[in-house]
Amino acid sequence: MDKALPFISLILFSVLFGSCKKESFLGKTKSTDLDENTVFADSAYTMNFLNGIYSDIGFSVHPDRFDGGGLDAASDEAEGVFSGSVNTYIQFATGTVNPAIITNDAWRISYTNIRRANIFLKHLPDADFSEKLKTRTKAEARFLRAWYYFILLEHYGGVPLMGDSVYNAADDIPQVRNTFAECVNYIVSECDIAAADLDSVQVAENYGRVNKAACKSLKSRLLLYAASPLFNGGQIAEFPELRAITGYPSADANRWKLAEDAALEVMNIGYYGLLIDNTTEPGYGFYQVFTLRKSPELIFARMQGPNRELEGLWQPPTRGVSNPAAYPYQDLAEAFGMANGLPITDPASGYDASHPYNNRDPRFNNTFIHDQTLVIRRPELTKFPVNIHIDATDPSRVSSGQDAIYKGTPTGLYTNKMLNRDVVSDWFNTNTNRCFPLIRYAEILLNFAEARNERLAGPDAEVRSAVEEIRKRAGLNPYTLPTGLSKADMRAVIQNERRLELAFEGHRFFDVRRWKIAETTENQQMHGTEPTKTATGTTYRTINVRKHTFDKRMYLWPIPLSEVSKSSQLLQNPGY
Repeated sequence: MDKALPFISLILFSVLFGSCKKESFLGKTKSTDLDENTVFADSAYTMNFLNGIYSDIGFSVHPDRFDGGGLDAASDEAEGVFSGSVNTYIQFATGTVNPAIITNDAWRISYTNIRRANIFLKHLPDADFSEKLKTRTKAEARFLRAWYYFILLEHYGGVPLMGDSVYNAADDIPQVRNTFAECVNYIVSECDIAAADLDSVQVAENYGRVNKAACKSLKSRLLLYAASPLFNGGQIAEFPELRAITGYPSADANRWKLAEDAALEVMNIGYYGLLIDNTTEPGYGFYQVFTLRKSPELIFARMQGPNRELEGLWQPPTRGVSNPAAYPYQDLAEAFGMANGLPITDPASGYDASHPYNNRDPRFNNTFIHDQTLVIRRPELTKFPVNIHIDATDPSRVSSGQDAIYKGTPTGLYTNKMLNRDVVSDWFNTNTNRCFPLIRYAEILLNFAEARNERLAGPDAEVRSAVEEIRKRAGLNPYTLPTGLSKADMRAVIQNERRLELAFEGHRFFDVRRWKIAETTENQQMHGTEPTKTATGTTYRTINVRKHTFDKRMYLWPIPLSEVSKSSQLLQNPGY
């Protein structure tokens, strides 16, 4: 690759996205390569160019990243598909992360879209837009640029900031990494500037575009990361030349206050809230929010047309899935407590290991497909149980079918998160109007609770209220937390609530790193469950699936070797 293009491809752009229906601005259209002058001389092409920058916003957290499992399989959430191959999730699971072969997608896709945003901003003053539209789209582009910089920051720490410059093949592109603080300040500034020119909510044909709340929410996530132990003075001491690049060199407890205030900015908008419905069934709102295109809980999402994409990744083989994503670990399943709000390890919880799926936290069944879960099937389009068990009543102990443990799933579980109960992956006549959530109000509540708890000497009523609102929507009864929780107790509660509420949404991989607990969570034997049908019922045996290995260098990603080899100024991350 050309030395002058460490961040982008040589292709300037393609017009890929236009309007396919009134409620979506990201429906695919025919791809047409156009030159720069043609695009920005036409208002429709100009808008399509901006729409194209939106197209990659969900790439880093999508479950099909790394060709089978994404960040879910790179963490302690799930086992990936191609376990015998060398891919990025295998490298993280086995502790063999290598800058020579790790995917370069976070670096390449993010810088490509940062450059696209700069091209758009360069030509926007001369675009055939009204002044009002110029103001709004300029704010959208600035947010999108900040969004991709945040993706770079969470993967690598400080990275080179390009400003508004548009570099070409013959240019001397900056190679020196900016400090972590400079990157944080830049993203915060861009979010604040963009927020000032955007409405709190986008409606009608603009629904799904960046709004004021998305800007403030990205700021909330960023400042929570910045205040967390990994970045807030917690860098690897053996590499002093990288300390300011990989985080703040010294800790400052006031950063939790900045994170708390940023979350409050979103909460004070007033429009957004949790989708709560415990009348239809306990925790129905938690299920429903992922099936709706529009919701007061969705702050920022990757918009798309009618789809079955997640059903096609996570449903069992008998529902037509041939290219699956990841399979949940039993360890994650056991982190979910009971419907009475108690962990399964509490003797008062009522947990029965011989009937492990009874009376669980309602989010459990909306997160996992387990043995005998009812899942829609064609051609009947009626729900039938998924048979994951081994049949011990058969003399040869043959598996029950292609969905069974060791055949369809190595862990005894499939993912049910975000799936529509009435959609089957292999039936063309069933679709969901779901979009892919990137920021939900539930995250903002948890951001606030974490930051405030860390700032104070112990949890107060506001911290408890934010966490209990999440538990109430989950359908727990009672949803209230025990009294007398210490700061450390509440920290553990919040971390577990994030693990449950945000499972398979791309948070866990980075959460355990910013908390600096990955040395424990990512350094252990991971398990599955083997259900066996007998003459008297079903038994469940815990099985070993994979031993995860973690090295401290894996708190950050290595910058791809193809990039650092181009310039001695581009410093590699510690340990690589």
